[in-house]
Amino acid sequence: MQQDPKIEYRALTPEEEARRRKRSVAIALALGAMVLLFFVLTIAKLGPQVLNRPL
Repeated sequence: MQQDPKIEYRALTPEEEARRRKRSVAIALALGAMVLLFFVLTIAKLGPQVLNRPL
């Protein structure tokens, strides 16, 4: 896919950069919380006997 040469991009203002960074941090925290939730639910679903198996 080739970019249109007529499109000009402007630099972000410091306020826009700060908002972008805050949004990125919020998305990262939400994703991390979801991964942690899935991990905890998976361990809970396996049950406590998963560690009591013969080696």
